[in-house]
Amino acid sequence: MHIHARSLNYFDMIRRCGSIREAARQLHVASSAVNRQLLQLEAEIGAPLFERMSTGLRLTPAGEVFSLHVITVLQDEKRMAGELDMLRGVRRGSISLITVDGLSADFTPACLERMAARYPTIQVKVRTAGSARIAKAVIEGDADVGIGFAFERTPELRQCAVGRFALGAIVRADHPLAAARQVSFAECARYPLVLPTDELSTHALVRSFVAHYRGRLQVLLETSSVELAKSIAARGLGVAFQTRLGIERELAQGEMAYVPLRSQARLFTELGAYVRNGRALPTAVSAFITIVGEEIESRVAAESR
Repeated sequence: MHIHARSLNYFDMIRRCGSIREAARQLHVASSAVNRQLLQLEAEIGAPLFERMSTGLRLTPAGEVFSLHVITVLQDEKRMAGELDMLRGVRRGSISLITVDGLSADFTPACLERMAARYPTIQVKVRTAGSARIAKAVIEGDADVGIGFAFERTPELRQCAVGRFALGAIVRADHPLAAARQVSFAECARYPLVLPTDELSTHALVRSFVAHYRGRLQVLLETSSVELAKSIAARGLGVAFQTRLGIERELAQGEMAYVPLRSQARLFTELGAYVRNGRALPTAVSAFITIVGEEIESRVAAESR
């Protein structure tokens, strides 16, 4: 079987776009050229790689198998180019990071600051998404590194760094609950609540409190936006629930308070960094993973003080 690099790149772009026309636009070539490469590739494989549907193209079972090979080949090509640059003394390259938006306030910038200090010529491209989309992007080769909370365990992902962070109530600094060492959910429920929707990892933890609470709840807002929940709590409109991560500046400036939730067992959510399992990591990606691990460790240590 003789499959050329151009065919792999064309196939990968079709897989990403779900359309020959859009793939051609992204590749800056004619649609006929992309279609011709696909037909030749399918003839070489001996099976259709995409199912032609009215809504676009979808991978067939053979296409799913082949896509795993293509992702590995293209990522290894990128890794090899980076390693050769390192041998030539050229410290450059790029990393594609996908992470949850709740880390954008402080954690992600801190990691990027460390990276820039140690490897100033390496570019990091950052996108934000929910945890499910992050896992999918890493598995499918659309991102080098994924950082998020409470990822579902899967053999296709490798956890490279992890830390546990306690769930708490967040309120404005002058809120009646702000001075407490710990609070129960019942104490929080005396005030309007800002609850996470199921897109957020904290939803399952908070849901257990809601399910067991026998009183009447005043739910001011349900949202999948950590930033919106934080803003509502910071305005004194309600009690929100999250970890310390994402409110570092507000805590340091005395604008908000974080109060751990009291329960029979302390409630934690895991923050982890993930890569595609089985992938040989480029030097730049390994360096960034090390930095993320260091940052997670420092946040865990700060929380335990």
